[in-house]
Amino acid sequence: MGEPTVDGATVEVVRSHLVSAAEEMRAALVRTAFNPVIYEVYDFGISIYDRQLRLVAESTGLSRFLGANDYSLRKGVEYVGRENLRRGDVVLLNYPYWNAAHTYDATMFAPVVLPDSEELIGFLCIRAHWMDLGAKDPGYVLDSTDMHQEGIIFPGTKVYDRGEPVREIHELIRFNSRMPELVIGDLNAQIAALRTGERRMTELYRDYGPAVVDAVIDRVIDVAAQRAGEAVAALPQGSWTAEDWLDDDGVSDDPILMRVTVTVADGEFTVDFAGSSPAVPGPVNLPLGATIATCRVAFKGVTTPHEQTNAGHFAPLRVRAEPGTLFHAQYPAATFTQWTGTVALELILKALAQGMPDRLAASSGGDVPGFMMVGRHPDTGDMFAVSNNDPVGWGGTPGHDGIGPANHLCQTQARNTPVEVLESKTGMFFERVEIRTDSGGAGRFRGGCGLRRDIRFVTPGEFLTVIKKTKSAPWALAGGAQPEPNQVIVFPGTDREHRVSTRRTAVAVGDRVTLLTAGGGGHGDPGSRDPEAVRRDVAEGYVSARAARDVYGVIA
Repeated sequence: MGEPTVDGATVEVVRSHLVSAAEEMRAALVRTAFNPVIYEVYDFGISIYDRQLRLVAESTGLSRFLGANDYSLRKGVEYVGRENLRRGDVVLLNYPYWNAAHTYDATMFAPVVLPDSEELIGFLCIRAHWMDLGAKDPGYVLDSTDMHQEGIIFPGTKVYDRGEPVREIHELIRFNSRMPELVIGDLNAQIAALRTGERRMTELYRDYGPAVVDAVIDRVIDVAAQRAGEAVAALPQGSWTAEDWLDDDGVSDDPILMRVTVTVADGEFTVDFAGSSPAVPGPVNLPLGATIATCRVAFKGVTTPHEQTNAGHFAPLRVRAEPGTLFHAQYPAATFTQWTGTVALELILKALAQGMPDRLAASSGGDVPGFMMVGRHPDTGDMFAVSNNDPVGWGGTPGHDGIGPANHLCQTQARNTPVEVLESKTGMFFERVEIRTDSGGAGRFRGGCGLRRDIRFVTPGEFLTVIKKTKSAPWALAGGAQPEPNQVIVFPGTDREHRVSTRRTAVAVGDRVTLLTAGGGGHGDPGSRDPEAVRRDVAEGYVSARAARDVYGVIA
């Protein structure tokens, strides 16, 4: 018998069931996680695959995590062996060069096996950020020089075997963490989410039968590949190169060159990082899977941004990065500080903007200004490590202003950590959180504004900042103005005042820090901006009266 014929209604019902299953997995994870970076920030990625390891559905989450799941799942199944995976198994993978992330982004995957026939019908994958797995420093590792300083490694290790927990592995995780309750709690939350997905996929195959579901999956992937191909054909054809710099690698102060060439031709969209820096001593090297995931975010954004993602949407994409370079880390290169991927996303768009300026915005604030406090809670005595990724301004577009402050465009549905959580769970008190007037790049369409945050410490501890673009400004387009880059000022107003980017800073009660996040780049000549728009900007606090007069030539 041949492949069954499926009508459009059946295709949509089955496809929607898979997407809904991924969203139910997300809800289960968020409701059961112990760690605010999961249940508040949504620092996770959840994906569903068919038996051929093709992506068929995903939930909202961190976009670069979602793209990286494909790579890590294939590596994990290859390592464990498909023949060794059985119903009820769950495998943990955090080996960075296979996991396409740093060691604390724990990937857990499970086969989905029908209970009656023992037929393997698919795979589920969840990647989420854990707070501690025994790295050399608590919280975040900023200056490691090899993988072995970055925590305990699991290359593809069963944490559940045929539905039963593997106690020895759970205890190994527990005894290698400074915050074992959080980590074991998040492990169990991921298990709960995987079990939710197993139930939903099993129900789907029971109700429609493997032949029909498999036929639907083939069809939706084929249609997605066709639409992605059509979108690539409709793009301007050509090849464009761009360069940018990371501040440093966390070990030295030397800037690091990033270079990319994007080529759209012959039905393919090729991203080539030739000419970028070789791998560096510090932990900013990017595993190849993470590089591919970054490219997928950019590719999806310019081809099929409004469609639910599956494997077919990436059929025309090709990614090249030489082994041993910044964008293809190899053992034992340090990889913990993954901000390279954030800045690289802007770099890809910078290259594309040369060939399609009418389609793209200017640069956003160019980075994800991250910070974290590590210490011991005064009420409980327990160690805490709670982080936040601050918003930046987005770039002006050919048709409207950039939004801001908003999460960096690489983060999709990820959120900031609420002030209430940061203050109750750490020793930080927020004296000021406000939009920065004049922080967006001027233009016919201006960039969105950045944020100012003033923090006073009410308990001692360490304050960590992770920012890799403070020395070079975000780029503008079509004659727009570049905004000032991100800034972190520690101990402002004292004789110890100085600026940092990625740093661990010991803080005492009463010490202060000021964070200034960058606005987006401007688009177009500021002199051509609508005067009424400038006056509204002044009234709303985005632009000062002085800048209105001196930059835009408008009296407000």
